[in-house]
Amino acid sequence: MKKILIVEDQEEIRELIRVTLEFDDYQIDEAPNGDEGLSKVSSFKPDLMLLDVMMPGGLNGLQVCQRVKGDPALKRTKVVLLTARGQEADKQAGIKAGADEYLIKPFSPMELMKVIGKVLR
Repeated sequence: MKKILIVEDQEEIRELIRVTLEFDDYQIDEAPNGDEGLSKVSSFKPDLMLLDVMMPGGLNGLQVCQRVKGDPALKRTKVVLLTARGQEADKQAGIKAGADEYLIKPFSPMELMKVIGKVLR
């Protein structure tokens, strides 16, 4: 069973993602901010992080992504950044941080599942 960690500060979006993923065979954990997400990724060891870029306080998604991708113990963890920022410069910043994919909000459940399927192949 694949493990997915949802790191998103908006509870409604976390719930939408969780409900979408519950139809498939995933083990899901959640974190409401970057600091807690970084803490959970070390213990949960997900196959995939769905990571919001803009979160209040502490670490933002780009910083969390850089730390995860820089940790040899987490090198298998894939990261999909979720953000409302859709400019090319924003995408490049995400790729530079090490993201495997970049999904722009708002996204449909079908779009999310397509990206997850691609990343977890």
